[in-house]
Amino acid sequence: MVYSSRLRKAIGQLRTALADAGFGLQDARFTRHGKHEPSTDAPLIMVACSGGRDSMALAAVSATVCASLGLRCGAVIIDHRLQSGSADVAEMTARRCRALGLDPVRVRAIEVHGTGQGVEAAAREARYSAIVEECSDAAAVLLAHTRNDQAETVLIGLLRSAGLDAIAGMEGSFSRDGVTFLRPWLDVTREETTGICGDLELTWWDDPTNGPDTVQGDGLPPSDPLPADYPLRSRVRHDLMPYLRRFAGADVVSRLSIGAGLAQTDREYLNERAQEIMERAVTFDGDQVRFDVVTLRTQHEAIRLRVIAHALGQAGIACSARQVRQIDRLITDWHGQRGVTLPSGYSANRQKHVIRVCQDGGHANR
Repeated sequence: MVYSSRLRKAIGQLRTALADAGFGLQDARFTRHGKHEPSTDAPLIMVACSGGRDSMALAAVSATVCASLGLRCGAVIIDHRLQSGSADVAEMTARRCRALGLDPVRVRAIEVHGTGQGVEAAAREARYSAIVEECSDAAAVLLAHTRNDQAETVLIGLLRSAGLDAIAGMEGSFSRDGVTFLRPWLDVTREETTGICGDLELTWWDDPTNGPDTVQGDGLPPSDPLPADYPLRSRVRHDLMPYLRRFAGADVVSRLSIGAGLAQTDREYLNERAQEIMERAVTFDGDQVRFDVVTLRTQHEAIRLRVIAHALGQAGIACSARQVRQIDRLITDWHGQRGVTLPSGYSANRQKHVIRVCQDGGHANR
């Protein structure tokens, strides 16, 4: 194995992420020379692997790092069935993961229905749901998002006017339905993962929907932009990022990533404060949510909006940023106006000092 500086960095980032999540050295015998098999009950770390350069590099490095710590390491591969030959790509990726020593290697084919939200969003939701189901026995699932992905996520969020949460980008760890997800390589670049694949002689698959390879390092935008029917992330990566790098004359990927880290600190504080207020001002009763107007109207707008959004999200009630603001007006500017209509038959209505969110039939019993 060629221990280049980029490989040492990637190994260090992964070890730190695992340690921070509580997955350090399992036994002193793994510090001694020689090959040692992990215990059958050792924590299982699964790598979500698409077969692309980033996830293949992560799979290879994870196999080595987990073995050195006494952790079991496997891979989960999701076949979205959106392209011809996707099953072959999934099986090829599975073979490559097995050749790296990962065990278990699980392949899952899914159905993606883009009705109402677009194919990209639907594929992401279906993918995470499948990973959760396949990895319910895993201590953690590793995602191969890089610093480049972080920068692209910030730009996409800004294009969609998603506020502070857009600027903050992706978190290094999160939990979904009881499964812990880690993004250990948010400070590793796509250029470095490409180099790691070269160091380790790894073969990867390039998703054609990503467009032509833009990992050139010369800062020049491609000569021809991708057609509008390509995924937004692909067009940001292929067209916008190279243009911004040339326009700014600087490494915009690093700057956007650093900015995301700073914004995450602000977001963490706001979320903690919103949680404190939510415990005082919000009551959950089955599929209904009640907001105490007296408590909320004395809070800063940034806190009120987060309390509303987080409470509805916790209750599984969908809403847009515009609808959150409309509910906030029921707190700060109420003069007997009608309630706020929400998806799936829900609505928010104020009566005296309480705002109740429930499906329309439930308001008759308020």
